[in-house]
Amino acid sequence: MAEVFTAFPTAIFNENARIPMLSGDNYAEWKEKVLLTLGCSDLDLALCVDEPPIPAESSTPAAKANYERWERSNRLSLMLIKAHISQSIRGSIHNGDKVKAYMKAIDEQFGSSDKALASTLMKRLSSMTFNRNRTVRKHIMEIRDIAAKLKSLEADMSEPFLVHFILNSLLGKLASSRFLTTHIRINGQSMNF
Repeated sequence: MAEVFTAFPTAIFNENARIPMLSGDNYAEWKEKVLLTLGCSDLDLALCVDEPPIPAESSTPAAKANYERWERSNRLSLMLIKAHISQSIRGSIHNGDKVKAYMKAIDEQFGSSDKALASTLMKRLSSMTFNRNRTVRKHIMEIRDIAAKLKSLEADMSEPFLVHFILNSLLGKLASSRFLTTHIRINGQSMNF
């Protein structure tokens, strides 16, 4: 029997290229992008449907085709998922041959690790300093993004603390350039420094 190859639109492969490597602190984004790519590629069958029985010689052509579709979905899904997990993490995940079980193992390892994620985000936040490789606005937005993620993990920080933190991360680089502002307006509240 000749194999049938399905042509996928280029947009799907472009979306595939946007899947980040799973590094531990980006699990939610990684999972969302993986599921989107598999769904758009019509490769999510093995995640949505249990494995059909292996067809026997006497099975109908429809049953054989159904199993071949499921097997292809399982194989290609596993390949895509494993290609987007860093080597250091891949070794800690049980290496199964079924994509549904593999995703479940990943979920168990990263889905409930909110405390570890909060700790990682706090470490990243506390070590952030402004460098001139990006704009001040991007620096501030990145800090605000991390603060929002921490808030969703119930590790909230007050607005005044966040403003002080942002200013302190900017002080060393910007004090010498006379850029330092002493009055900031955030969410309609004026704060003087």
